[in-house]
Amino acid sequence: MLHEKLKRFFGFDTFKGNQEGVIESILNQRDTFVLMPTGGGKSLCYQLPALMLEGTAIIISPLIALMKNQVDAMRSHSEEDGVAHFMNSSLNKAEIEKVKADITSGKTKLLYVAPESLTKQSNIDFLRQIPISFYAVDEAHCISEWGHDFRPEYRRIRTIITEIGAKPLIALTATATPKVQDDVQKSLGMIDAAVFKSSFNRPNLYYEVRKKTEKVDSDIIKYILSQKGKSGIVYCLSRKKVNDFAEILQANNILALPYHAGMDPSTRSENQDAFLMEKVDVIVATIAFGMGIDKPDVRFVIHYDIPKSLEGYYQETGRSGRDGGEGKCITFYSEKDLQKLERFMQGKPVAEQEIGRQLLNETASYAETSICRRKFLLHYFGEDYSQRNCGQCDNCLNPKIRVEAKELLITVLEAIKVLKEKHKTDYMINFLIGKETSEIETFGHNDLEEFGSGSDEDAITWDTVIRCALIEHYLKKDIDNYGLLKLTKKGKDFLKKPVSFKITKEDPLEGDLDLEDDDLVIGGGGSSGGLDPALFSMMKDLRKKLAKKLNVPPYVIFQNPSLEAMAISYPISIEELQNMPGVGAGKAKRYGKEFVELIKKHVVENEIERPEDLRVRTVANKSKLKVSFVQGIDRKVALDDLAESKGIEFSELLSEIEAIVYSGTKINIDYFMNEVMDQDVLEDIYAYFQEAETDNIDEAIEELSEYEETEIRLIRIKFLSDMAN
Repeated sequence: MLHEKLKRFFGFDTFKGNQEGVIESILNQRDTFVLMPTGGGKSLCYQLPALMLEGTAIIISPLIALMKNQVDAMRSHSEEDGVAHFMNSSLNKAEIEKVKADITSGKTKLLYVAPESLTKQSNIDFLRQIPISFYAVDEAHCISEWGHDFRPEYRRIRTIITEIGAKPLIALTATATPKVQDDVQKSLGMIDAAVFKSSFNRPNLYYEVRKKTEKVDSDIIKYILSQKGKSGIVYCLSRKKVNDFAEILQANNILALPYHAGMDPSTRSENQDAFLMEKVDVIVATIAFGMGIDKPDVRFVIHYDIPKSLEGYYQETGRSGRDGGEGKCITFYSEKDLQKLERFMQGKPVAEQEIGRQLLNETASYAETSICRRKFLLHYFGEDYSQRNCGQCDNCLNPKIRVEAKELLITVLEAIKVLKEKHKTDYMINFLIGKETSEIETFGHNDLEEFGSGSDEDAITWDTVIRCALIEHYLKKDIDNYGLLKLTKKGKDFLKKPVSFKITKEDPLEGDLDLEDDDLVIGGGGSSGGLDPALFSMMKDLRKKLAKKLNVPPYVIFQNPSLEAMAISYPISIEELQNMPGVGAGKAKRYGKEFVELIKKHVVENEIERPEDLRVRTVANKSKLKVSFVQGIDRKVALDDLAESKGIEFSELLSEIEAIVYSGTKINIDYFMNEVMDQDVLEDIYAYFQEAETDNIDEAIEELSEYEETEIRLIRIKFLSDMAN
């Protein structure tokens, strides 16, 4: 009978995965918890029983866009539009009355409501009068504080359901760790629910993490151009970045549109539809995009910024390859992004900050690991992956050397045991390497014999040992107690009888890992298709010669990323030179003539075919904000006031001004520096940059440790503007 209804209502001959078992559970009036990855067919689990049972199913859903999409899909399977409705803040009074009339008449089998709408007394009173078949809570991870999209109003769902009238309950999510699952079931009062858990493994998805450099825009553009005609999503953390990057893609002849919650609802809806209807290839979006969007042929998902949690990452990457076809998931990662996300948490309740940091730490561990990314992800969601090499992630395709680490694991397990299993990973690493932090001194652990027992190895190695020990079940994290490390039975047995334990030696992504253009073929430089080493070397020599002649450090003329871009794209005019990252009009005119002459000569002599059609174009005046910064500085507005007026942090303003100066625009911030800085401090730091071989801020901070980072950055801006522009 079930298969007959499936064929009749949806046109399918067979169920996927656990769908049939879930539907039978609901038809048998059981509370049901469904954990099913994106693309697994969660929606059908409540849609089919809703059509089969008497009464209306109440579907609690978090997003208006998601509701609209689901209602449209249900109506396409029925002759009657009234079969599905949504009730949320987007409807006017007349529309709400129409919805209620269809429900009362018995036409409506599925009613989608936002949790906020469910809590309105008028809606509670109405729902108490109608026959309800069951309740479904979609995106149920939103209930848990440990879930990546926690929504406080979701915590009230059980209370409201009880007030309306108890009926069977189904909770569904694509991303839930064991901790989140437990939290959701407790909150919804469904501890005895039938649980259906599908594998989180999506074998068709390829996972890769790349180091994020100043050339990230260029890298992404080149990748998208290499995927001509394919659908893709680029996720950014901020609305401003979404708007800016969509413009940059458009300027490079890529059919792209932005999508974020701050847009006008009709424009946002139009952009979503344009992507679904394949009028555009790429959508640039915040995480607001994608929940419930059933587009099967998204071929790539790019994260411009590292996500806040692995649940969010898994769900967003899961929107690619839902038809079982190709799905490339590429993430750009830098320590700075992580620090920015940590700053966003400031001001939140302490418990929320602690949870947020743990989720961030897991994401950072994933980004930096050199073990199989699939194995890491599945372990996070409580699933074992037995294969050593998945063949579908960057780490497995470029495996690092595995080394025996039996003795290192013994050291870790003994240290955790000595400290009574009461500390987290960071604390344990500091204890092992012998770092006397204030916390360790407070506990007096620096006096223990085991303190510094791992000082022969660095922090990265110990982090790797602990991470691998967790994945191999020698250790576990007590999530209820903020991630304290505990020995498992397997770990205790290992101490009694050690066996072989291997790890891969890791390099931090922020190091010297060379991901220069990766495997993208972008033309030029003979057959390699990447950076032209001969030209790059000649340009470095030319830069050195000019620097000596003009008495400025070489980096003042052009930074390495700019030279690298030139050695890839071969600009042979001042106009083309301005399209290189970090080269504005002023810099191009001031220093460019000799460089384009050198490049032109090299191209002719070596008969190089230039990749003009793949040149990355920047958006003319793409950021009005930058113009307003320059105007504000011209008017001598205090920089802290300027940052406040634009609603950004002071450090973000400095980053924007640095970008302005690096592109060749001359600015004068003396008026501000004379107000906030002593003259001797200014002279001391300025002298450092005159003599330094690099403008690297980390090296400057280390060398000038007695000064604040803000002071160093301000003077670097002044120096570059004075000398380079």
